[in-house]
Amino acid sequence: MNNSLYLSSVRARKPLVHHITNWVTIYDCAQIVKSFGASPVMAHAPEEAAAMASLASSLVLNIGTLTADIIASMKIAARRANEKGIPVVLDVCGAGATRFRDDMVRELLGAARIDIIKGNASEVARVAGEDVRTKGVDAGDVRADTTAVAQRLARDRGCTVAVTGKIDVVADAARVIRVGNGHEMMARVVGTGCMAASVIGTFAAVSPGLAEAAAAGLSCFGIAAERAALRTKERGPAAFKEALLDEAYLLDGPTADGMGRIE
Repeated sequence: MNNSLYLSSVRARKPLVHHITNWVTIYDCAQIVKSFGASPVMAHAPEEAAAMASLASSLVLNIGTLTADIIASMKIAARRANEKGIPVVLDVCGAGATRFRDDMVRELLGAARIDIIKGNASEVARVAGEDVRTKGVDAGDVRADTTAVAQRLARDRGCTVAVTGKIDVVADAARVIRVGNGHEMMARVVGTGCMAASVIGTFAAVSPGLAEAAAAGLSCFGIAAERAALRTKERGPAAFKEALLDEAYLLDGPTADGMGRIE
């Protein structure tokens, strides 16, 4: 896959990526989108959710800090995004941890078309109907085959599914793409999962091929993490996070293609 094509499209078009997202990681989500060259906007109010979605090239929803009011705004924005024909990414952050989260995910999936469902293995498995639990927002144990679960969910929902982990899995009804980029330090930083959803939304904003765009976004994000880990060897998560944002900004096409590990 040609990562550089997606990366150059993001930087040339500078898409507006509308977020209704996690309060814990909202700055980090905005900055990673900015570092890759796009334009983030964080607009949660129901009074402007539809108007902001009308201006955007993609919509990223994240249930990490969930309230009923936020779900109401998400429905408004998602329906307007559907009308406009822009991709909607739903990060099912913490699905499987509480009944409320599970109920709200089902409500969102029933209220609008979700184009990309993103989560870790236990979150996605829970949304797919598996009997698993999530440890807060960290992945729990999943006995089912993650690839099979992702593709089944993609077929059932008519969408793309992105499962993040040591090897990221992106599936739609027709294919499975595996992304091997990334670094273990990502698990030491709060927010890298939320940032991944924002990157997926950024790359999906410039391509009708959502599975390929999601895979390219995850690959470029993972490459930035690998390069950040090299720069901050023997340092901690704060230094790594700062370097991660810098490396996303500095990533060039030849490096994105040369370091990409996509099957």
